[in-house]
Amino acid sequence: MMKSLCTAFGLFMAASTATAFAPAPSSSLQSSLRMAEEQPEMTPLSTEEDTAAPAPVETLPAMSQSMPFMARPAALDGTLAGDVGFDPLGFAKSESDLMNFREAEVKHARLAMLAAAGWPVSELLDKKIASAFGMSPILDSTDRVPSLLNGGLGKISPLYWVGTIGLAAAIDIIGTMRSKNASDDYLPGDFGLRFGYPSDEAGQKRMQLAEIKNGRLAMIAIFGFAIQEFVYKQGVVDETPFFFFPLVESMHKYANSGYIQ
Repeated sequence: MMKSLCTAFGLFMAASTATAFAPAPSSSLQSSLRMAEEQPEMTPLSTEEDTAAPAPVETLPAMSQSMPFMARPAALDGTLAGDVGFDPLGFAKSESDLMNFREAEVKHARLAMLAAAGWPVSELLDKKIASAFGMSPILDSTDRVPSLLNGGLGKISPLYWVGTIGLAAAIDIIGTMRSKNASDDYLPGDFGLRFGYPSDEAGQKRMQLAEIKNGRLAMIAIFGFAIQEFVYKQGVVDETPFFFFPLVESMHKYANSGYIQ
């Protein structure tokens, strides 16, 4: 009897020990799997290249900026300073044509800026300089400079014309040679002069735009000077003295001319 009790007790203890080291129930394993599935998915950190927005592509307008009722010429792609899509007659049919016309425009613009300053200065100082050197003034009796419309070009010495034309031809030859031998980044009118020229790209673009705008204005001014003196038979400085003489002197001239009573 005692032997049977001891055997039963030993079997009970063995079963209890085995239960302690048994694997977890399947319900606990399912709970663990469910919790793992409910956790949010971790996304990798995005790099700066992934988050950077793509650079916007600048699109050219379909219509001309200067003449909105006309289509923008195909050759005028906005790369040159002062490009407002003005080519109503379609002269620039290719990039080569465009560069040739810009070269001519820059040369005429620079010459016009010199002439726009020299025209009124000559009317102000010609008689004073001629009197100081004992020479005859070139201005006519109405203080107009010699021109095709005003006449008087015969007063100019032939040596002046030879020197002027020779200098202009030399500059033009130098410019042509530079344009033919230059690299792809050559700009029309670039003679290699860098005095006062900005070193940064933004400053260079600003300088190029200022030059072409002032040059275009000067070409219009020279045309206006010639027409004004031909029509009114009076020098530019006398026609608009407020721009060239002190205010008191200008008012005195207007008073003596009967404009101011």
